[in-house]
Amino acid sequence: MARKKVERNISYDDVRGLYYVCMDMGVDSAGKRIRQYRTYTTLTSARAGLKQFIILQSQQKLQPRCEQTLEQWLEYWLEHIVRPSRAETTTYAYERIVENHVAPRLGLLPLSKLTPQKVQEYYVSLARDEGLSANTIRRHHDLLSASLRSAVRHEKLRSSPMDRVEPPRSQLKEASFYDRDNLRRLYLVVEGHWLELAVKIAGGMGLRREEICGLKWDCVNFERRVLHIRAARTTYGSNIIQKETKNRSSVRSLFLPDELYELLLREQNRQQAQSQVRGGDYAASGHVILDREGRPYSPNALSLAFSRFIKKNGLPPLTLHGLRHSFATVASAQGAPLFDIGKALGHSTPATTGRIYTHLVDRTHEETLLRVSAALHG
Repeated sequence: MARKKVERNISYDDVRGLYYVCMDMGVDSAGKRIRQYRTYTTLTSARAGLKQFIILQSQQKLQPRCEQTLEQWLEYWLEHIVRPSRAETTTYAYERIVENHVAPRLGLLPLSKLTPQKVQEYYVSLARDEGLSANTIRRHHDLLSASLRSAVRHEKLRSSPMDRVEPPRSQLKEASFYDRDNLRRLYLVVEGHWLELAVKIAGGMGLRREEICGLKWDCVNFERRVLHIRAARTTYGSNIIQKETKNRSSVRSLFLPDELYELLLREQNRQQAQSQVRGGDYAASGHVILDREGRPYSPNALSLAFSRFIKKNGLPPLTLHGLRHSFATVASAQGAPLFDIGKALGHSTPATTGRIYTHLVDRTHEETLLRVSAALHG
């Protein structure tokens, strides 16, 4: 007698006294279905064998079909996911991290072999062998986390090992700044120098250096005495681009005090006069801050010029970005609330301002405690 079907994928051969289980292996490259048969002596064992086969098949379907190395996946991720949706500066920074650090150390690992332990060891080696700071290593962590989340969405991984990686603890950098007296001293020394306008915009309004370099005359409203911060001029590698501000909260409008109003008006008149004399491309870009040839400054060049000016005039060491911190410090000393300072600086939340300017928070606490003490003991 031939085999008789007992259940789905199970049949019984009464001559041999065996149960046959049909294992469906799928189809080959030609589209032909592949079946394998296994024999069992009892119906119970046949059912158990079929169940185990179904479980294994399900697990294999969950595994990535195309095993890529980390470097191969990162190349795809950067080109097809990051580049179309992120700023050029962000893409460039990611590419440098991958090229200089991730690819040489982890790039050859298949995605499925990248474990939390290997990533943690990578962080340790960056700090030990290359001297990278915790804040810099945190950028590597963010990159790997974002890229491997995408790998999961693209079904290259069942889960991301980064979910089980302990990120480096960010270290808060203490902001360098001038107090009111040193800022007044700088203002006196820089008066009449070509850096005067840039210095006083940074120190008097708290603009980022990229915002200063990206400032154009169509953002200066002399009638309403308002400066509109809408763009930034920034660099990546040897490229300089004009782009949107750092984030949505960075788009802001600031009132022009008398001194800055006069300085801007004087500079606009100077540029118009020079443009008539020199002609050509002088001041053609419409930027407020120009070099001697009438071209807009790059942030790095402006920072270098400021650092040289500070050193040449024997002033306490300070970066151009330090003038932004100085603005916040002087504003706080004059009683400005942390919320208003953050709005002027273009921070997204007061928490951001407090995290960067811890010395301002400490001062606020000090004043609050003194007021309570005076109320209780005065």
